[in-house]
Amino acid sequence: MSQDYNNPAFKKLLKKLQEESWQLELLISGFAIFGLFTIFEPITNSTLEAKNSQQIYKFVISLVAQISCAILIFNLLLHVLLRGLWIGALGLRYVSGDIDYEELNYSEKFTKYLKKKVGSFDRYIGTLENYCSIIFAISFLLIFYVLALTFTIIFIALIANYIIDSDWLPGWASKGIGIPLMLFVVIGMIITFIDFVTLGFLKKKKWISKIYFPIYWVFSFVTLSFLYRPLVYNFLDHKFGRRLSLILVPFYLLILVLTSVSYQNSNYINANVNSSDIMANLENYEDQLITNKNFTGNVTIQSKTITDPYLNVFMIFSENIEDRVFNFNPTLKPKEDIRGLHSDIEFNTSFNQSKNDSLRREYLKTFNTIYSVKIDSIPFSSEFVLSQNFKNELGFETYLNLDSISEGKHLLKVDRMRIRKGDTTQWIVDRIPFWYFKD
Repeated sequence: MSQDYNNPAFKKLLKKLQEESWQLELLISGFAIFGLFTIFEPITNSTLEAKNSQQIYKFVISLVAQISCAILIFNLLLHVLLRGLWIGALGLRYVSGDIDYEELNYSEKFTKYLKKKVGSFDRYIGTLENYCSIIFAISFLLIFYVLALTFTIIFIALIANYIIDSDWLPGWASKGIGIPLMLFVVIGMIITFIDFVTLGFLKKKKWISKIYFPIYWVFSFVTLSFLYRPLVYNFLDHKFGRRLSLILVPFYLLILVLTSVSYQNSNYINANVNSSDIMANLENYEDQLITNKNFTGNVTIQSKTITDPYLNVFMIFSENIEDRVFNFNPTLKPKEDIRGLHSDIEFNTSFNQSKNDSLRREYLKTFNTIYSVKIDSIPFSSEFVLSQNFKNELGFETYLNLDSISEGKHLLKVDRMRIRKGDTTQWIVDRIPFWYFKD
């Protein structure tokens, strides 16, 4: 079929498909909107969970998926609305025909004005058709733009992590290759973005285009633009398409600003404030998390009101905790860091279980050295062990004996040691108030 694009029969088929494409557009939009609304909340929750547990890879993937879903939902809803208006206009034209300005019997001034500004009803239907077709096409094109930006940022991160900060390359090579490559990518990204927002201005000037061409060629692979380039240029060579793009971009920015607006009803009180001696945030209490299904805080206890003779303290695991353990105990840092994305398929199943257990014990010992626990001013032995909470989140758990604690309000204090410029200081992790009453 791709070899017959000049065939008159093929062109006739394309024309027929264009005329009937609105049915496919509505069908695809309907199914897509239903599916997008179904998965939007789970993707949003995944983004927040990844942010809360500091999983950078999962966060980036979830955030890109969330942005893409939001773009598609807005554009496809707008498309369905306009396409419905277009179908209604077609039905009205069948009944009433074109606009008869003489039948309206308006004054000569209004009749001339309306003929100039409103014009033919057929022109209105044609304009609606153009808007619907372009909005439907640009909906999926915008997803590619989001992916292009994501791949560019990932490419910059890869250069920084695997070339400039590389351990396997000598210093002169990592800096001599990495820094020029980083400058090329960052400057190239800015230049490519300028060309994008100016609708190809850098391609129009002869001497500038010669300088820009190598950058354009490299970024066509970095952003995968070679996959959707025909769609872009077919969109930009149409005056109506260019004009619509200039309208939509600021409109998206306006929506972004409006969705970030919230009403603040107090100068001092805010529900998002972290727990302290004067604030009890529900993210730190397991019974509240079960009821409200919110996200777990860094440290949790079983409830605000404690009637048990013990306090259950759970600290959620994050990659930052492991970095701190390596910082305090460099002997635990492996030669090859296996953190990050990986496959569950393993070809080498041999391992030394006793060695792994001893390393885990040393890991846990270092963790207990770094982190300390107090209730009010009374220090407790932080004998944390590896565990999972009620949400199956991995972390560290310990139980504190409350026999020596009086009834009433108390404050759990979790601190950690921090090495800064060669000095070791105490750093606040969490403050959680609770009320203890003997059962």
